[in-house]
Amino acid sequence: MSAVQALDLYIPRPGLSVPIVTVLDARGRVLEAEQRAVVRFAIQNGSGADIIFAPGTNGEWDRIDNAQRQAAAAIAIDECRRASASAAKKIEAWAGITAHTRADTLENLRHAIDSGADAAVIAPLSIIDVDRPAEFIERDIGSVVERAGRAIPLFLYDNADIAAPGKSAHLHTRDVKTMSRLPYVRGIKVTASKTVIGNYTRAASHFKAGHEFAIYAGNAYLIFDLFAPPEGIADSMRHYWNRYLTQRTRPYGVVAGPANAMPREWQRAWQVCRSADSELMHLYAQVIGDFRAACIFKRGGKPYLPTIACLKTALKQLGVITSDLLGDGTPSLTDEERREFMVRFSKLRDNSAAVLERGWVSEIDARVTRTPALKMAHRNG
Repeated sequence: MSAVQALDLYIPRPGLSVPIVTVLDARGRVLEAEQRAVVRFAIQNGSGADIIFAPGTNGEWDRIDNAQRQAAAAIAIDECRRASASAAKKIEAWAGITAHTRADTLENLRHAIDSGADAAVIAPLSIIDVDRPAEFIERDIGSVVERAGRAIPLFLYDNADIAAPGKSAHLHTRDVKTMSRLPYVRGIKVTASKTVIGNYTRAASHFKAGHEFAIYAGNAYLIFDLFAPPEGIADSMRHYWNRYLTQRTRPYGVVAGPANAMPREWQRAWQVCRSADSELMHLYAQVIGDFRAACIFKRGGKPYLPTIACLKTALKQLGVITSDLLGDGTPSLTDEERREFMVRFSKLRDNSAAVLERGWVSEIDARVTRTPALKMAHRNG
């Protein structure tokens, strides 16, 4: 049996995927101890992430060099392996292999395979010198996979915000249809509207495949809409429209950037959405929506949403990391905005503890999340 044929037994991992932030020093290098702490916090001893994805958009893949991309991926792979040995479930590590060039992307795929990643994630439209995504995935990616000692599943990543200049905003449906036929392409993470998700669902359903092609919602807040049970005439119309758009297929999982700061809350939100528990869905939608609201500021009279900066500030405030430095070009917070966000986040945490079910507010476990520097400061304090 070839390495690719072995993938016939693979079943995509459902659940919560956390696109982990990348903790950087002043020179743009990954701080290993703090990066490990971030991954452990997201996993929450098995009560948080089902999948750790590094580095993706929230991991500032396009703001760091290729060596740092590989470093972030390797740390995630190792920490997930450790967590799976002690947790009651397997935590998968998905390596983001996208780089600005074709050569670096292929190098990252080889690194992911050699490092033992459970899967690789690629955003074809973000690679500057790739003009035909389907051809690249079939020919170039396929060649690496075929020659590797082990094959790993590949997941496509579609996000208009990171498409390279001159590229279309989204993958063409015909390309998704072509790529989903490949034995090693097992799904797609879509950061887009319900309509775009539906286009991809239909593309993957128009043929009989020998494997499952999973759709993951990258616009995480959509799960409260897509899974909402009908409660009235208006809700019934929305419910059946959603089912039409998505070919009666709901997302296989959710990729939630905000889960970096609230992994338990997002894990439980996914669970209650899957079970269509209307009352709990409303509760978790409110708390999770409050985090998004806490990240919105006004600049020049317009909304300003520096999500990654807020996530790193939250993790620093919680004591998980000491460095909240950003990659060059990542939207930042002013000192005043940072102070305001910290107040908002503190209030949100207090409210979560008061209204959510016991055990579903993310915990800061000093034994596994605090970095050596923070532990020393804690002892000296």
